[in-house]
Amino acid sequence: MSKHLTAPVPTKSLPGGIPFIIGNEAAERFSFYGMKGILVVFMTSFLYAMTDDPNGAQMPTTTAMQWYHWFTSAVYITPFLGAVIADIFLGKYLTIMLLSVVYCIGHGVLALMGAQFWGLDQALDPLTFLIIGLVIIAIGSGGIKPCVSAHVGDQFGASNAHWLSQVFSWFYLSINLGAAVASLLTPWLLHWYGPHWAFGVPGVLMALATLVFWLGRNRFIHVPAGGIGFLRELFSWEGISALLKLGIIFVFVAVFWALFDQT
Repeated sequence: MSKHLTAPVPTKSLPGGIPFIIGNEAAERFSFYGMKGILVVFMTSFLYAMTDDPNGAQMPTTTAMQWYHWFTSAVYITPFLGAVIADIFLGKYLTIMLLSVVYCIGHGVLALMGAQFWGLDQALDPLTFLIIGLVIIAIGSGGIKPCVSAHVGDQFGASNAHWLSQVFSWFYLSINLGAAVASLLTPWLLHWYGPHWAFGVPGVLMALATLVFWLGRNRFIHVPAGGIGFLRELFSWEGISALLKLGIIFVFVAVFWALFDQT
């Protein structure tokens, strides 16, 4: 028997977990866009200086852009993994929590890139550190992506659904606010304090985001995972029909984000 509510209770009030979700989202988006915003500059201007090779050369911009877009693509592929884990096995809350910890580890790897400790600088070169960190972040960031917005919707029932439009406005405002502040701050940190601080501060914000989300655990509605029943429903005629209809919409969504990320 779960100690948490698994369905909204009849009320006209704002759900108690919403402030925690919005706070979490602002800090998480700061961490993501802060890290992502300095990636190309870091790879072309700082990465080569972290090695002991006196003949080390700067990474060409075209190569850095290739790595940047591979990372971005991975962030938009791994949501399938997060959705499967949440809908079949763990539910949204546990999926977000566990993958947020993974996300924090990825930030930690980037922040420690090139650091002199435990002899790891000899075992792994900075580029390898970078790749490992980005892979871990792609799993964490992409994995929580399909869960967070849906988790917002789970908090509402029919009696307080009138809050939905306003709450999602706050939610997306927190996304844009976190991204905007990060886009200003992390390039400044990279320029004046170097990569460890520039990658470390987004990592601290991701840890804060995880903490805020955990603090709201007793305020959230925890919709349980669907298990095998979810798979049966998904692959029924009604489920496949719904997926095909949604697929038409998401073709255009994919094109939009592919163009958007050419920046």
